[in-house]
Amino acid sequence: MPTVSVGRDRLFAALGRKYTQEEFEDLCFSFGIELDDVTTEKAIIRKEKHLDEEEAEGDEEIIYKIEVPANRYDLLCLEGLAQALRIFNKQDKMPTYKLANISKESTIKMHVKPETALIRPYVVCAVLRDITFDEASYNSFIDLQDKLHQNICRRRTLVAIGTHDLDTLQGPFTYEALPPVEINFVPLKQEKAFRADELMEFYKSDLKLKKFLHIIENSPVFPVFYDQNRTVLSLPPIINGAHSAITLKTKNVFIECTATDLTKAKIVLNTMVTTFSAYCKSKFEVEPVEVIYPDGKSYFYPDLSVYDMEVPLSYITGLVGVSLKTEEVTSLLNRMQLRAEQSVSGDVEKINVSVPPNRSDVLHPCDVMEDVAIAFGYNNIPKRKLPSLKPLALNQLEDLIRAEIAMNGFTEVLTWILGSHWENFSLLNRNDDKSTAVIVGNPRTSDFEVVRTSLMPGALKVIGHNKDHPKPIKIFEVGDIVRLDETKDVGATNRRSLSALYCGSNSGFELIHSVLDRVMEVMGAPFVPVGDSRGYYIERSDAPEFLSGRQASIIYKGKHIGNFGIVHPQVLNNFDIPDPCSFMELDIEYFL
Repeated sequence: MPTVSVGRDRLFAALGRKYTQEEFEDLCFSFGIELDDVTTEKAIIRKEKHLDEEEAEGDEEIIYKIEVPANRYDLLCLEGLAQALRIFNKQDKMPTYKLANISKESTIKMHVKPETALIRPYVVCAVLRDITFDEASYNSFIDLQDKLHQNICRRRTLVAIGTHDLDTLQGPFTYEALPPVEINFVPLKQEKAFRADELMEFYKSDLKLKKFLHIIENSPVFPVFYDQNRTVLSLPPIINGAHSAITLKTKNVFIECTATDLTKAKIVLNTMVTTFSAYCKSKFEVEPVEVIYPDGKSYFYPDLSVYDMEVPLSYITGLVGVSLKTEEVTSLLNRMQLRAEQSVSGDVEKINVSVPPNRSDVLHPCDVMEDVAIAFGYNNIPKRKLPSLKPLALNQLEDLIRAEIAMNGFTEVLTWILGSHWENFSLLNRNDDKSTAVIVGNPRTSDFEVVRTSLMPGALKVIGHNKDHPKPIKIFEVGDIVRLDETKDVGATNRRSLSALYCGSNSGFELIHSVLDRVMEVMGAPFVPVGDSRGYYIERSDAPEFLSGRQASIIYKGKHIGNFGIVHPQVLNNFDIPDPCSFMELDIEYFL
């Protein structure tokens, strides 16, 4: 969940009144957000730079850190937050966002070159005219870009935002993709010009920008914006040009967003212009830009049209669980920045909802229902038991098995479902044939790079970390394992497994065998001769994690459902376990 840091006094000034901390926490809760922390600018600097209190610079302004929903991009800065809370408190009416009424000939044009399709094919633009910044609103404008880059833009891979002082440029503009050696400009906060390839090397030592270089550095062409005089606006998604940098004196802001995802780009642009058009001379008015593609098609951005949907009143009240009249529902939705009015189609009462361009999170009637529930107040919704709420059969079976194993003197453990490739294969003497394990695409560490295909590594790690514990140690786990499965639409399948492990001065093979027999007994599965499909039997196996000749496969109704045996000494050594162990694992889903 994103956290927005805002100055308390400035926020209260925007809200038109002062709150005690308790009152503000209650307001946040009512609106569906949370006051996460209260600190000061000096304390933040001290924490980030690991300084003593005397060494830290900065003032003692109270900073509120407010946690907002991840899909509420309109709340990622003080301006959007204050506007939403004022409307929620019925202090303001919802603004109407509109495009400036200018002729097509006067509209600024952005020409897109065909080569951009090789790297970042989409661009959307807008202009904020006659805007007035002070230091606080300017910092908020920059901070919103950073928040969007980290959130919906996925660290600039999907969308990159560029903002420019329009008065320093001359349109029309072109969006091009050129070899790095052909791009030369002075980047933001620098004084000398760099070639684009030199810039890549220069920023490899920059703590902030080096993490974005990989997006384009291996491409034969780099995206770049030029104005009519071939002045470089920016090299997206890395850096803007110094020539068009915005300042506190900037009056006209040109915003461009390049993207690999056009829908995300539209949302980002709408968020920027709807939030900060409040500082324009004509409030909530945005000047459009015409984007012209190589095929001759042109589009005007931003798209500030509202999205209309009809939601049955019964759908909302049925899911919220409260009987509400149409007038109450429309009033609650208006408090959440959704224009709503009553509509009657036949005998069905419906709500016409108009979703403004700053509420990109509203996509479905369930989102409308959620806003009604928030505005009504979750604490005001009466509690009730759902008559159809029953546990899944698999979960019921799991609970019965867990209770039975625990009554046999085993202690339950809970281990990670993610693990290292090394633990899942090499430490168990197994070879990876690439057909079983789901590999995590971008693991945070090597300890969490595959989804476990067995409960065995987790159990052995528990024993390895508790080898000094009094013996014997008897543990069990019931949990999911995951294996590749081409027959599933997601390419993998979850299976619920039971494992049990005995560690002591002797192998405990007979104890593990008895656990298996007890499980089968309570499941009503009789022990039958080999080949009989009416119950279960065991047969010799050759799994590398077990000692040869001291292991067996478990066959239930003709299907192999698991293995048990004495753990191989090499495997025990791999997990730094000095005592012999026996282990059993079986798939309990076959009992359903």
